[in-house]
Amino acid sequence: MPKQKVAMLTAGGLAPCLSSAVGGLIERYTDVAPEIELIAYRSGYQGLLLADRIEITRDMREKAAILHRHGGSPIGNSRVKLTNAADCVKRGLVKEGENPLRVAAERLAADGVTILHTIGGDDTNTTAADLAAYLGANGYNLTVVGLPKTVDNDVVPIRQTLGAWTAAEYGARFFDHVSNEQSAAPKTLVVHEVMGRHSGWLTAATAQAYIKMTGEKEFVDGFMMNAQMKNIDGLYLPEMAFDLNAEAERLREVMNKAGYVTLFVSEGACLDAIVAEREAAGETIKRDAFGHVKIDTINVGNWFSKQFANLLGAERSMVQKSGYYARSAPANQDDLRLIQGMVDLAVESALNKVSGVTGHDEDQNGKLRTIEFPRIKGGKHFDTSAKWFGDVMTHIGQPWRAGA
Repeated sequence: MPKQKVAMLTAGGLAPCLSSAVGGLIERYTDVAPEIELIAYRSGYQGLLLADRIEITRDMREKAAILHRHGGSPIGNSRVKLTNAADCVKRGLVKEGENPLRVAAERLAADGVTILHTIGGDDTNTTAADLAAYLGANGYNLTVVGLPKTVDNDVVPIRQTLGAWTAAEYGARFFDHVSNEQSAAPKTLVVHEVMGRHSGWLTAATAQAYIKMTGEKEFVDGFMMNAQMKNIDGLYLPEMAFDLNAEAERLREVMNKAGYVTLFVSEGACLDAIVAEREAAGETIKRDAFGHVKIDTINVGNWFSKQFANLLGAERSMVQKSGYYARSAPANQDDLRLIQGMVDLAVESALNKVSGVTGHDEDQNGKLRTIEFPRIKGGKHFDTSAKWFGDVMTHIGQPWRAGA
C-alpha cells in the first residue's frame, strides 16, 4: 500500500471551531493511524499555492488537545478562490497564465499528499469541490474531505455547521454588557449588528441565548436597571419583511414609555435594498474574490441606526457589532461534541477514500454522513417557521412576516 500523507487547511472567515477541528484531526489520526505524516498549509489555499506549510511534529501531536481551548485558527486563514485566476495573479499567488487549480494540484502531488482536509464554509468547500473535480479529471490520487464551519449556519444541506452555536452564545454575552449602555443617557437607541449575510439564523439564535441569559438575572425593583432595560424591542433578518414607518410608530411608543430602544439586526437585513440604493447613487460597491459584496463596507447596522434614530427621536444612538468577538471564541461544549463527531467521520471517510463534506444531511433525516461535494452550496435561508423562533418573536412582542 502506498504511503499516506495528510494535509489540512482552514479558510474563509473565523469560526469558534477551527482550532478544535485542527486539534481533533491531529488527535484522531494519532489514535488510529499514527504512522501517517501530517502537515498543514498556512493561511488556507494561499499557503497551498505558495508552498507555505507547517510540519506537524511529535510534540505538536502530543499537545494537540490544548487547541480545543483556543479560538481562531492555529494554521491561519485566507479567502482564495482557486477558479478565480485573475485574483490569484493580482495577489501574487500564481504567475500570469497559470491555472491555480493546476498549481494547487501539482503542489499536493509534489508534497506527497494523499488526503486533504479543508475546514471552512460554503466557499471553502465549493473550492475544495472544484479542486477535487480537477484532481479526479487529471488522474491525481487524492481524497478531499471537508468539515463545515460557519457562524451563519447557512450551508446546504447541512443541519448544523461547526461554530454557530458558540457564536450565538458569545454574541449574547457581548450584548449583555452593551445593553447596559441604555442607562448612560435618556432616549438611547442601541443597535446590535450580528453576522449573517444571507441567513438570519445567528441573529435569531443570539437573541434566543440573550433572552435566556437575561431571564436568569435578578433585579432590584424601583431602579432603572430592570428587566425592561434588558429587553430586545425589534429583530430584523434577511428573511423578514417589515414596514419601516409602521415599525417606527411601534418603537416610538416603546421609546416614549421606557426611554430606550434595543434592536437586533442581521448584517444581511435589507442588504440588497441598501446596495441598490448606493449603486443607483453612483457608488461602486466593493466585492471579494467570490463576488460577494464586502459586507463590512455596507454597515447595515449604521443604516438601521440612522433610519430609526430619526424616526424615534432618539437623543443618542449607537451601533455595536458582536461579530469578531463571537467568531473568535473557543468552541463551547455543544460545538465540541459536534466537532468530535464530524472529525471522526472525516478521518474514517478519508482513510476509506470517500471524498465530500461531513455533516448531518437534512435530505436524509439528519444522518451524519459524508455529503457529496456537488450538493454543497451556501446561502441557505433560516427557517422562520421554527417554533423556537416563534417563541423569540413572541417574547419581543413584535409583529412580523416572512419574506424580505
